[in-house]
Amino acid sequence: MAKMKIEGSFVALITPFNQDGCVDFGAFGSLLRFHEQHGTSAVLIMGSTGEVSMLSQDERQKIIVETAKLKNGRMKFFYGCTGNNTASTIANLEFARANGADGAILAAPSYICASEADVESFFLEAADATDLPLGIYNNPPRVKSDLHWDHLLRIFRHPNYVIHKESTTRVGQVAQVLAARPDVSVMCCDSPNLGLVVPTMSLGGQGTANMSGNIAPAEMALLSRPWTTPDVSTSFRETYLALLPILHFAYSAINPVAIKSLMRAVGMPAGELRKPLTGLQGEALKQGLRAVRELGLDRKYGWTSPELRSI
Repeated sequence: MAKMKIEGSFVALITPFNQDGCVDFGAFGSLLRFHEQHGTSAVLIMGSTGEVSMLSQDERQKIIVETAKLKNGRMKFFYGCTGNNTASTIANLEFARANGADGAILAAPSYICASEADVESFFLEAADATDLPLGIYNNPPRVKSDLHWDHLLRIFRHPNYVIHKESTTRVGQVAQVLAARPDVSVMCCDSPNLGLVVPTMSLGGQGTANMSGNIAPAEMALLSRPWTTPDVSTSFRETYLALLPILHFAYSAINPVAIKSLMRAVGMPAGELRKPLTGLQGEALKQGLRAVRELGLDRKYGWTSPELRSI
């Protein structure tokens, strides 16, 4: 069977909460429709941007069940299924598979700081336990485990792996992975401080696995097109340079503090952050609001909040 192929903008979606702190499934539906309308190819639900580490197991399962009901075939729905060990990760994958997930993204279990060999074994054992399409998120800033390209390329020989999301600062690592032409979609984090977007796309990457698409989905979809013709690289340059203020703002605080604060401020159904996280205020938030106004995102997406009008 041919592998699933994903290209373009793969957005790490926020988790919207009601005022009482519970998950807002009506808002989830609105956000998913927003992405379908504006070119997002796939969404990651319950990644770190989705505040997954602060969700209960019951909440995680209910989010899979309820959001999977909203699929209509235009976007792929992937879920963060990393547990605190191998067995719980496999259990999460089994639940996602049984309840309509299109795929799952795995990172190394957090906090344990496992060796590269142990993390490689974790990814392979998880893949052996499911037939779900899987992606690896190499995310050392959050989990303190960092895989060398040798480990990654061995993992990508497994038929269930279809996506690689890289979040190191090593352009050389991205180049080595792409040079080996693994049968996966190579995507990178959109953080401008990591500096991976330009080299990943110019070397043949298939898209970006991004957070900024929560606030600028059509723009990130344009930025994330593979470079198949010269005109794509030209539009990429123009889009990337224009989006730099939003990209920098999105990563001005630990995710999803900045992006979720901005979504709420422009009137999107994001809700509050889950404590102990708190939203941006004052000048820190105004930087994002000014970027929205300067890029014309408020006009494009119809946002008319009091916070925007005050800028």
